[in-house]
Amino acid sequence: MRKLYTLVIASIALLITSSIMAKEQPTQILVLIHSDNGGTYKMAKELAKGIESQPNTKATIKLVTTSSNSSLSTLPVATVEELPTYDGIAWGSPVYFGNISTPMSAFMSKTVDLWTAHALEGIPATVFMSAGSGAGRELALQAFANSLSVHGMILVPNGIRATEMIDNSVPQGNSVLGASSLASNKTVERPSKSELAIVYAQGANFAKVSTALKGTFVKQDIPDNKTTAVDIETVLKQKNITLPIAPNPVGNYTPYSQAGNLIFINQVALKDGKILYPGKVGVDITEEQAKKATEQTMLNVIAVLKTAVGGDLNRVKKTVQLTGIFNTTPDYSQHANLMNVASDLSVEIFGEKGKHARGTLGATSIPVNSAVEIQAIFEIE
Repeated sequence: MRKLYTLVIASIALLITSSIMAKEQPTQILVLIHSDNGGTYKMAKELAKGIESQPNTKATIKLVTTSSNSSLSTLPVATVEELPTYDGIAWGSPVYFGNISTPMSAFMSKTVDLWTAHALEGIPATVFMSAGSGAGRELALQAFANSLSVHGMILVPNGIRATEMIDNSVPQGNSVLGASSLASNKTVERPSKSELAIVYAQGANFAKVSTALKGTFVKQDIPDNKTTAVDIETVLKQKNITLPIAPNPVGNYTPYSQAGNLIFINQVALKDGKILYPGKVGVDITEEQAKKATEQTMLNVIAVLKTAVGGDLNRVKKTVQLTGIFNTTPDYSQHANLMNVASDLSVEIFGEKGKHARGTLGATSIPVNSAVEIQAIFEIE
């Protein structure tokens, strides 16, 4: 009995010690957003100010996907695996037809493994939205809350906090579930001063709650045995790979076709409106020129793929199949060496996901006198 009593006392002491140690560390809060035109980002920055108004608290703003908006292009992109490492997560999104945005929804769909592992249970969460006209914002905020509830996150609504600061002479976005902005109502600059005051107060309160709950749930580190997701746009920049503008069709067809999660693409060696190194390999052009034409063709394929995934190459799950068709003489036999250029580029950009099945063959001619045509199949999320 005495041993059992000692064990209980030791367990309680360990729990108290762990809680105290956790509270001594800075409270780390992720502000995770998707922003179309920058409105959600403006709210996120004000929320972060509110969070960091509290002692020993740090806010980090990250995107769920890369953005072509110049004001957002330098922001880091979050990975699903890092979510359990934070003491709290604030989620921000535009309203899409009474729901969260498509990119935010796509990101949340990747959290299935976290759900099955109970990895987000007990972590505080709060939500805010840029709501356009305001129609459907309550539905959208509730949709956010529903998804986070499934994860077992502790929802921190804003209530009527800071409503006394609202300028009621103009329409304002507000909800007890979380701050919002009437982005399409231009009677004043949006987000308005009132809307920003509310989101600031929401951030300050969320920081207090997140700090108070530190040590009450198991904060997980990113597993060492899992490869941290790498942003494809970052890879392209690091490797100095510039994608061309996706070529437009010149006939009654589309640049790509989608069937379920598969994307089908065919491209030739078009560059700046002209065929790069046209003609037959070994007759009109050298093998080195044919390799450069192959590289250009594969870059065209990736450019079209980027269009197919809405600009987010991180949605590519796998290069499934590449088929290279080369304009050669009947006795030519080095097709595989030429096609290695395309295969290497796929792996260089997508890593392990870029490895694929492959076919190569020769043809007596190829449309528009291109030296190469590549047929590609990709799986996307």
